[in-house]
Amino acid sequence: MKFRYAMVCSSNQNRSMEAHSLLKRQGFEVCSYGTGSHVKLPGPSLREPNIYDFGTPYKQMFDDLRRKDPELYKRNGILPMLKRNSGVKLAPQRWQDNAVDGFFDIVFTFEEKVFDMVIEDLHNRDHILMKSVLIINLEVKDNHEEAAVGARLALDLCLEIEAADSWEESIDDILTAFEKQNRRKLLYSISFY
Repeated sequence: MKFRYAMVCSSNQNRSMEAHSLLKRQGFEVCSYGTGSHVKLPGPSLREPNIYDFGTPYKQMFDDLRRKDPELYKRNGILPMLKRNSGVKLAPQRWQDNAVDGFFDIVFTFEEKVFDMVIEDLHNRDHILMKSVLIINLEVKDNHEEAAVGARLALDLCLEIEAADSWEESIDDILTAFEKQNRRKLLYSISFY
């Protein structure tokens, strides 16, 4: 594989980690991030989410929720999600703090507000390398089933981009064909490092 990918979602670590997990298993160089101020996982009610700092190990979140209400968090898919996540990496990372990770060739987001945040963040950074980065938004509903579908679609799109001689020259055609084939509207932009 020739590109370095980032998968970015808001703060709950479902969509980006599902895509990260799938792409990693397929041999891609990939990282994943959230953009919120904290990691927010569903709680017993909408008004009672479980909130963790970025950098809190997934295993620690898993143990905490298993201690609080194992049946609830197993039934709503949070415990299996955290178990999957801990098999991919130690802890969630925040996009805005990823300067130590270097740069990415392609960044996927899974909701428009995150797409806007990533573009704004890249715009506000010092453009030292003047290396292009492609940002693609693939809108995916935030549930476990849709996250799996979104991850597969992201993988398919990565394979298409990887197969191109020059993504810069063929990205319009690749994305148009993808939208038509999958009946999904994409947003994309190019920024720089």
